[in-house]
Amino acid sequence: MRLNPVFCAKSIGRMLEYYSQFNPSPLSIKQFIDFGLNATERTSFNFLRQELPVRLANIMAEIHLLPEYLLSMPSSKMVHGWYERSFLEILDFQKSDSNDPAVLNTFVETLIKIRNRHSSVVETMAQGVIELKESRDVDAVTENSIQYFLDRFYMSRISIRMLINQHTLLFGGELNGGQSNIGSIDTKCNLVHVIHDAFENARFLCEQYYLASPDLIIRGVDGNEPTQLHLVYVPSHLYHIFFELFKNSLRAVVEHLGSGESYLIFEYFTPVLYLDVYLSCSSVGTTEFPPIEVRISVGKEDICIMVSDLGGGIPRSSSDLLFAYTYSTAPQPSPSGSGSAPLAGYGYGLPLSRLYARYFRGDLLVTSMEGYGTNALVYLKALTSEANELLPIFNKASSKNYEGSVQTSDWSVPGQFSTNLRYF
Repeated sequence: MRLNPVFCAKSIGRMLEYYSQFNPSPLSIKQFIDFGLNATERTSFNFLRQELPVRLANIMAEIHLLPEYLLSMPSSKMVHGWYERSFLEILDFQKSDSNDPAVLNTFVETLIKIRNRHSSVVETMAQGVIELKESRDVDAVTENSIQYFLDRFYMSRISIRMLINQHTLLFGGELNGGQSNIGSIDTKCNLVHVIHDAFENARFLCEQYYLASPDLIIRGVDGNEPTQLHLVYVPSHLYHIFFELFKNSLRAVVEHLGSGESYLIFEYFTPVLYLDVYLSCSSVGTTEFPPIEVRISVGKEDICIMVSDLGGGIPRSSSDLLFAYTYSTAPQPSPSGSGSAPLAGYGYGLPLSRLYARYFRGDLLVTSMEGYGTNALVYLKALTSEANELLPIFNKASSKNYEGSVQTSDWSVPGQFSTNLRYF
């Protein structure tokens, strides 16, 4: 189907305003499972051609609330264009005949095209923020607006990809995983296997740059590694979370114990840091590192997984920066596209991992003991009926989160000296 240029130019604003007044319909994992087992392709088509425009319009309405100087950045304009085009392509099916097999096939092809188009949204939007910071000073109000928006923007992206993946895997002939998979959800997801897989891949990166790495120990509440711990979840979401956590922990341990210095952790590996560590400690390849420990506890409400390392921890003054999109200690990534694994620069690993955990009402918390180590706690809902999507909802009051000023502190700040000092 081809988009009508006149329709695009004249109607997109009106259609965005229309669809953004509806709230998205969050689904639970249980509903995804039931839908995948019982729904027909026609039913899924009818739901998605209404739900996807609502989810797209809700977040696109917030894009327009961002500061104009951020929206004018080349990368930000590119992302905005992608979303407008995808929105219009879905609208093209509003009056299509859902009983026509050709329409259903075209819909699947369109969803795949949209998913591919948006595959680099995270990196491109991050580049837009970098372009903004390079072009002007970013004040506290703008940083708060960006942080608020990106949490909602990336969560919306996770939810839209979830809907697209479910439809294309169930009805589009794509590989659907093992026999226990219903779309992208594995009804018998082996948590320990996912953790091991994430660790081995993170370990490969660690050894590639540091020539050494710690081992992994997984324990349940009884002290033994769980062998039959299965849950209903999206394996790719779990993998993303633990891969990021392990990269951080591995780097922290090697740098802290290999060089004798404690670096701010929770960033990607960089060749430059590898060189610093290697030159400062020639025995890094033979150092006996303490293992990364994972503890798993299954409760009535939550499944909790704790990732612990002895990487020296982080200073308390830096704890507020761990989930900040506009902060990174690593050099900015090169846009050269050399084909190598993404290593450093954006600092989005932890913020995105927390969104993946929160998407189905879980969470990711980080606690640290400076000079000793760090614990990352991942919470997942134990019951599929309670694992509901967490979705951003646009309303007129949302503008206050982009225009409001930073609250003035009413507590004393270190280093301030009163000119009205009096001695008693």
